[in-house]
Amino acid sequence: MSTLNKKTVEDIEVKGKKVLVRCDFNVKMENGVITSDKRIVASLPTIKYLIDQGAKLILCSHLGRPKGAFDPEFSMAPVAARLSELLGKEVKLASDVVGESAQALAAELQDGDVMLLENVRFEPGETKNDPELSKKFASLAEVYVNDAFGSAHRAHSSTTGVADYLPSAVGYLIQKEIQFIGGALEDPKRPLVAILGGAKVSDKIGVINNLLEKCDKLIIGGGMAYTFFAAQGLNVGNSLVDTENIENAKGMMQKAKDLNKPFLLPVDNMIATKYDVTAPYMTIYSDSIPDGWMGLDIGPVTSELYAKSILDAGTIIWNGPMGVTEMPQFEGGTVSVAKAIAETDAISIIGGGDSAAAIKKLGFADKMSHISTGGGASLEFLEGKELPGIACIDEKE
Repeated sequence: MSTLNKKTVEDIEVKGKKVLVRCDFNVKMENGVITSDKRIVASLPTIKYLIDQGAKLILCSHLGRPKGAFDPEFSMAPVAARLSELLGKEVKLASDVVGESAQALAAELQDGDVMLLENVRFEPGETKNDPELSKKFASLAEVYVNDAFGSAHRAHSSTTGVADYLPSAVGYLIQKEIQFIGGALEDPKRPLVAILGGAKVSDKIGVINNLLEKCDKLIIGGGMAYTFFAAQGLNVGNSLVDTENIENAKGMMQKAKDLNKPFLLPVDNMIATKYDVTAPYMTIYSDSIPDGWMGLDIGPVTSELYAKSILDAGTIIWNGPMGVTEMPQFEGGTVSVAKAIAETDAISIIGGGDSAAAIKKLGFADKMSHISTGGGASLEFLEGKELPGIACIDEKE
């Protein structure tokens, strides 16, 4: 099954039909006020297209982690209000998920109208992918569209279960993720260079193993580099080491050797006496880290080496920062890699989470081809796993 062959909103007839759209409105909130509406804005292309096509829209999403019961703290009311402002038309909020209120509002919808269901996680069956709840979702609509990439790796009633009972398609957001990440894995413009950072090797074992098969060069940074140093028998002082995965790290380095793929590790590091913005720090080569010190960023020589090694890339996949970007003295590696990617002509794909946040903070977002909207989902996608929220969607004819 190719992920690139899924039906999109443009492949289905929606005029006059009720369309249930699973969005990712899991926005940041403080005291009932939305502090970032990026996820709502990201869903607008799909919503506006469906309005223009004369569909009757029933939007749904989760927000936070309510315990399977109504909780005013996690109500979708602020989302409905913000959506109404962004669309310039009223978005009515149901007072329940699939109950009387949802059914009554859905029955009243006219072509081009938009309503929003209450937080799908108010239903205890949502995270269990309960078929009865999935059927209730399906009974509200005639077509299902999934546009919540950030939740596509979860098999829940509103992300996968409902697709068993309705014709289905993906929205523009998921379509873009499939095109960029799926395209980079299935048919990349070469050379394909993968840059992986972040703290834990355990989070990236599957990703590294999958990318080693597909990429032309693999670059390692971040806290997980020290597990690879430890696997080589180097002294790493108090640096973060994933002791349970030292053998895996050895195996991955050997795999790279067997496949004749360059596997780049830092040659120098910014180290400090402790994980603290006020701690003394210095630059040192990777084979000379003293006891009592910890690595918190790649060093300047490595930064230059990594920048040079991506100059000729056709496609770059980056997931995970090179150092502790929360502390200014240890964000240099991440800044230099981001800058180098921004200056290449490569197709650049930034995994969600910390690397996406770093790119946006540094002001390089508009220089990247694609910044993923889903941290966990993009990691599983890069790992080669089938994402349930995409796998359940109808194939193109």
